[in-house]
Amino acid sequence: MTASPEPLIFEAISVPHRSLRPLALALLAAMCLGWALIGSVVFLVLGAWPVVPFLGVETLLVLVLVLLHHRWSARAREVVSLGAGRLVVRRTDGRGRLEVAELDPYWSRVEWSEREGLALRQRGRRVAIGRYLSEPEQRDLADALGAALAAYRSPVFDNPQLREPG
Repeated sequence: MTASPEPLIFEAISVPHRSLRPLALALLAAMCLGWALIGSVVFLVLGAWPVVPFLGVETLLVLVLVLLHHRWSARAREVVSLGAGRLVVRRTDGRGRLEVAELDPYWSRVEWSEREGLALRQRGRRVAIGRYLSEPEQRDLADALGAALAAYRSPVFDNPQLREPG
């Protein structure tokens, strides 16, 4: 017999912005390789043939670094979820390392400042959230999470036995 999963009251998932789609990434690689090929031909014509291997190596290094960054940003994510009895922040970085912070929703407060950004604070403990979000998106998340925490702290019970007749 398995336990049923606890219901989620609020969940926000944020991921880093990835501006390069696969086609744009292929176009960037083609442009870099084309530029290196043209540069190699120019340096060969000028008689500066020792420059050609360095041009090829630095072009390949740039492409490898762009591809690694693109792959790492695909793995990174942050999930803030409010369930029955706990507020959980799960953060995965580009290397796949998981960082989890659990807070009590009754004592947690959402705070936002221009200097320090968005965070959850509970009894002296501060957990930064919304690292991948812009400033307006952080404010929207702060408003939504604050409303969800307020609703969690003051539940509305609808008991039909306590209703007024009529």
